[in-house]
Amino acid sequence: MRRALPGKAFGLRLGGVDHLPSVAIVPFAPSMLFLKTVASLYIFRWTGRFNEMDAMMHSAMEMLKATEAAVVSRVSLRDVNRVIDERILPDTLVSLDNGRHVVAAACSLITFYFESAKRLTSEERLFAIRSAEPRLRRWDRTATAEMLKADWTVRDEFLTIDLRPFFERSIERLARLDAARELVISSADILGGTPIIGGTRIPVHDIAAAMAAGVPEDEILEDYPSLTRDKLALALLYAEANPLRGRPRPLLSGLPKGSRKLSEHRVPRRRAG
Repeated sequence: MRRALPGKAFGLRLGGVDHLPSVAIVPFAPSMLFLKTVASLYIFRWTGRFNEMDAMMHSAMEMLKATEAAVVSRVSLRDVNRVIDERILPDTLVSLDNGRHVVAAACSLITFYFESAKRLTSEERLFAIRSAEPRLRRWDRTATAEMLKADWTVRDEFLTIDLRPFFERSIERLARLDAARELVISSADILGGTPIIGGTRIPVHDIAAAMAAGVPEDEILEDYPSLTRDKLALALLYAEANPLRGRPRPLLSGLPKGSRKLSEHRVPRRRAG
């Protein structure tokens, strides 16, 4: 839609580009410098309105941090940064305000792009992403059921791609992330705000670190009877989506009460020289 600046229009329009608004000039003989100044000012105002509307659109969507998007997409953080930097994901599905964020439903496209790399060319994958973008841009939680029933087939001449499995898996993974968020709480009154598993004083990142170090689940469950295997999985998921900053702290500053030493191995210290 074209709009005119305040004033009486007499048929002069600046700019012939479709996406620029019409500009009306007050009825006097303007100089070229005046026309350029008015055009620059109005284009600046219009661009500002566009960015503001773009920000409002993103605020209405469910956005994930880059680390959360990596967890839902089942890819590395480096891969998420790549789809943002190389604009593999359309700009409408990405926000760079206050850090990098991705529309939650767009995780299905991230998964699709990397998992189909051996079967489809880059051009074919980008075509599928561009075709699905309008639908995912309008996604919200209330529309999930209807979108799962929709046809997710993308066609281009002899090419047929079904994006439904990727969308379904992303929605399931997003539900697990929701469950992990509900499991973990953080309060300044408990361990100085350290994220803990609800109903306990167990730091969630300590559990995740123990699992990453290879401590058997059975051993963790024996030491912490209030936990379950599902809670362990959710703790690991939460820690991956919300990694600690800075140097990782030691798992244990000392053996906690009730723990037992299973084995000990001493390494001789090598002398210099």
